[in-house]
Amino acid sequence: MDLGLSGKRALITGSSTGLGQAIAQTLAAEGASVVVHGRNASRTDAVAEHIRAAGGDAVSVTGDLATDAGADAVAATAGDIDILVNNAGHYDGLGWPELTAELWAQIYQVNVVSGVRMIERLVPGMRRRGWGRVIQIGGGLAIQPVAMQPHYNATLAARHNLTVSLARELAGTGITSNTVAPGAILTEPVRDMAIRAAAVHGWGSTWEDIERAAATEWFPNDIGRFGRPDEIASAVAFLASTQAGYISGADLRVDGGTIRSVA
Repeated sequence: MDLGLSGKRALITGSSTGLGQAIAQTLAAEGASVVVHGRNASRTDAVAEHIRAAGGDAVSVTGDLATDAGADAVAATAGDIDILVNNAGHYDGLGWPELTAELWAQIYQVNVVSGVRMIERLVPGMRRRGWGRVIQIGGGLAIQPVAMQPHYNATLAARHNLTVSLARELAGTGITSNTVAPGAILTEPVRDMAIRAAAVHGWGSTWEDIERAAATEWFPNDIGRFGRPDEIASAVAFLASTQAGYISGADLRVDGGTIRSVA
């Protein structure tokens, strides 16, 4: 299937590692010109160079999107963007006893307002050109939160909510707004957490045993494993494509069936 991404320019925030890196690499492989974003210059440059070495078109940009100045700098360097993937975010694993109102405000700035800043700066250009894709990376905790990391759960809920509101605002403009909601994805931090949990719960010593147990007891799903970054990237690529023009305001869950809901 031709996704029609050749000639499109995509900015993926937080793409110097993990899910964002996989998304940037996949979009570039599909023919998009990608802007790799991060806060660490050497790591961000390395991802862009890797994409170019594989035959893709990529540039790198650094900036703190939790500030207006950082968002201005990133938007200016990125230029006209057709596809905005708001992936950048922060997770600290804190629970109610450790959290303060200040920490709630800080994570909201990073996980929600940073994306709003990029929408504010880049969507007007999409409107003028009559075509665009805005994709938020959300998560199942937005609709089925757990006791831990309540501030993080709430920011995911805000991302899901603003996706639908933006879709309504952009009705008839040629721009769609959607959410991709990953489940537990096998990034290096998740792998490290699973290995530590395995030592506590006695899940075994091989990665196969650990992953199977974690996908049964820790993040239960119907597939019996963690998702892979490329699987999230493929979902993003489809929603970014010309093939997905009739999809807007949607929540595409890529979680192995972790969220059990008919809605």
